[in-house]
Amino acid sequence: MPAIEQLIPFFIAAVIFAFIPGPAILYTAAQTMAKGKRGGAFAALGIHIGGLVHIIAAAAGLSAVFTHAPMAYTILKILGAVYLVWLGYGMIRGKLDASELPHMKNHLKKKVFFDSMMVEVLNPKVIIFYIAFLPQFVDPSAAYPLWLQFIILGVIDNILFSVVDILVIFLTSAVISGLKKSEGTQKIMRWVSGSTLMGLGVNLALSEK
Repeated sequence: MPAIEQLIPFFIAAVIFAFIPGPAILYTAAQTMAKGKRGGAFAALGIHIGGLVHIIAAAAGLSAVFTHAPMAYTILKILGAVYLVWLGYGMIRGKLDASELPHMKNHLKKKVFFDSMMVEVLNPKVIIFYIAFLPQFVDPSAAYPLWLQFIILGVIDNILFSVVDILVIFLTSAVISGLKKSEGTQKIMRWVSGSTLMGLGVNLALSEK
């Protein structure tokens, strides 16, 4: 493992990055608004697993594909953007009775989890972040191989991001719990949530890097 003098600045930097409002926080909040606390929890879990996929891919050197083949980055980015817009549109068109929110059906849990994981996996910015951030804190002279250090640091970073997502779930849930569970309110929350996801998709598609 890297020396303690490297781990301390890594942890501080990781915590700062975790608390900076970004797409994952907005996505988790949108899912919580549309599908309740449990929906937000399954969304956060999906994002967490998707992050692990990127960490493993980066540690295995698959990130080099984006460096030597920019078209692969663009294709993955467009796929991720289209997927977000599609999810947002489906969220606006869909209906979920307020009484179902505390007890989501199994198929809905699986769908939220899968959709969230795919959103994270199809976002090439995540793997670019890891390959830009983590190498600063690995130690070539350490007993552990570089790829293992990369995974360990990546997992720690991913956990910190997930902790923040959980805080966002409880905060969002506390806000919407005070709203009247009327059909009109549910429609507004679906529109806000769906529009948020569609906006994230458009932003991803138009971003340079």
